[in-house]
Amino acid sequence: MQATVVLVHGAWHGAWCFDRVVSRLAQAAISTIAVDLPGHGAGSGAFGDLHDDAARVCDVLADLDGDAVLLGHSYGGAVITQAGTHPAVRHLVYLCAFPLDLGESCAAAAADEAAGLSHDRRPNLADAFVSHSDGTTTLNPDGAARCLYNDCDPETLRWALSQLGPHPMVTLGQAPNAVAWRERPSTYVVCTNDMAVHPDLQRILARRCTAGVEWPTSHSPFASRPDLVAELLAELATT
Repeated sequence: MQATVVLVHGAWHGAWCFDRVVSRLAQAAISTIAVDLPGHGAGSGAFGDLHDDAARVCDVLADLDGDAVLLGHSYGGAVITQAGTHPAVRHLVYLCAFPLDLGESCAAAAADEAAGLSHDRRPNLADAFVSHSDGTTTLNPDGAARCLYNDCDPETLRWALSQLGPHPMVTLGQAPNAVAWRERPSTYVVCTNDMAVHPDLQRILARRCTAGVEWPTSHSPFASRPDLVAELLAELATT
């Protein structure tokens, strides 16, 4: 039976970031749901923490009639690590994401990068943070462009930057209370031109997954190479 593809965005994004992937999967007759985490994108209500975000995804999974292929991008990997133990999940996809372990947060995992995984000169995403009194951050446009969309054309860049929003930083310091990649088949996508999450760190995290692939893209292949994302998901949903 064909699975439904469920897409979970990362920090500062919303379901909008998968528009190009969703349209391609629709052309292939693959049922797809892009989730807005609480407070993000077109979603209503207040921001949540990691556990609230995972609960939102579990609500979506509970409404499905059949299995799901569950993808998490970047911080969304932490979300699917917790939510992915739902019985509807057939396969997990970590897109330059964080398959965390118990007791581990995104911030802790990213600290390995700061410890010197590579000596190449790279922009630092944290330099783009704009902090706000409510505990959220936004990204300044120049930093977001360098770190997230460095392989995108100008039109794509304008589209993405115009829709980025705030993200609650508490989520990046929290650990999941379940670890789906220990229970479900999983695929890790390493993005080798990523300027936000170091590819060497991604390769370390990818060892936790059942399978892995590498793409020569930025941190945002859903924007620059949606064909690659859609092809992988269509294959997983139909096998």
